[in-house]
Amino acid sequence: MHVRDLSGVLTERGETVNVLAGGDGILFDQLTERGVLFWRLEHLVHPIKPLQDWTAYREIRAVLAELKPDLVTTHSNKAGLLGRLAARSLQIPVIHTSHGFLFSGRPKSFIGRFYRLMEKIAAGLGNKVIVVSQSEFEVAQRLKVIPAEKMTVVHNGLPDLEPLKSAVPTAAPPRLVMVARFAEPKDHSTLVKALGNLKQCSWTLQLIGDGAGQKRVERLAEDLGIADRISFLGVRADVPVILAGSQIFVLSSKREGFPLSILEAMRAGLPVAASAVGGVGEAVVDGTTGFLFPPGDVEKLQKKLKTLITDPNLRQKMGQAGRERFLEHFNLEQMIEKTLAVYHEINTAQHS
Repeated sequence: MHVRDLSGVLTERGETVNVLAGGDGILFDQLTERGVLFWRLEHLVHPIKPLQDWTAYREIRAVLAELKPDLVTTHSNKAGLLGRLAARSLQIPVIHTSHGFLFSGRPKSFIGRFYRLMEKIAAGLGNKVIVVSQSEFEVAQRLKVIPAEKMTVVHNGLPDLEPLKSAVPTAAPPRLVMVARFAEPKDHSTLVKALGNLKQCSWTLQLIGDGAGQKRVERLAEDLGIADRISFLGVRADVPVILAGSQIFVLSSKREGFPLSILEAMRAGLPVAASAVGGVGEAVVDGTTGFLFPPGDVEKLQKKLKTLITDPNLRQKMGQAGRERFLEHFNLEQMIEKTLAVYHEINTAQHS
C-alpha cells in the first residue's frame, strides 16, 4: 500500500518512477491502474534462499544500471538489503524505508542479534533510513544499530475515502475485524482466546489474510466452540468496504512497526483495540480512539473487547475521535511531503 500510494502520487506529479518488485501479487495491477512503470523481478522471493538471493541482487543491479536513476528507495527487509547493496555498487544514492525492524522485541535472542547485525550492515550501505514510528527510531538508536543522524521519522499516511466507506460503529450485533497475515508475530490466538471467554456476548469476527498459521487458528476456534462466529475471508482487495461494514477493529500482534491496518480502521471511523507494541501507541490514543493492551494478554484484551461490544455509544465516540485523529495526523499528503523532503535532501547533497 505504501509503495503503491507513494509511487502513484509521484507519477501524477510528473516524476519518472519505476517500481522493482518480486512475486505476483495485486501490486502490479494497482500500479498499472495508476500509470506507474514497474519491473517484475523474477528472482526476488520472500524466503531466504542464498543462491537465488545472489541472482536477485544481480537482477536488481542490472535493472538499476539500465535505468540510471537519480535516487533509489527501498522497502521491506530483503529488498532493502539487496537494493541498497546494488545501488551502492553503482554509486547511486539510496534511502531505505523501514516498516518495522525485525530485531524489535528480540533484544537478547540469537535471531535478534543476527537481524541487528544485518540491519547495521545495510544501514551503512545507504544514505538515510526513514522509520515509520518514533519507537522504531528509539530502539535502533538505543541498540546502536543506526545512528540518530542517519534516521528520520515519517509516519505512514493514507488517502481519505469517500463517506461511503465510513463505518457505523453503533450497529448491532457488532462485527469485529482483524487484517493480518496468519503468522506467529500477528498472534491471532490471543484474540480468539479472548473471544472464547465472551461467548455470552453477541458478536461476530472476520479475519482478513492468509498464511501458514490459519489452520491452527481454525482448530483453536473449533476447540473453544466459537468457529461458527468467525469467518476466514482470505486476502481481499475490498478491505475498505469490509471495514465500513464492521464496528470494532482489533490487532493483537506481538511485534509491529506502524501498521497501516490501524490507520485504515481509524479512517473508516472504527474504534481500535490493539496490542501496545512498536508505534501502535503513536496512532491509537488509549481510552480516546480505542484501547491498548499488553501483547499476549488474553484477560486484558477480553475486558477491553467486552467494553466495546456492550457499549455502542462508546464505539461511536471512539470511532469518531479516531477518524479525526487520522485526518489531522496520518493523511497521505503529509506523508508524501515529509518523504519528498528527505528524497530532495539526499539528492541535493549528492549533486552539490
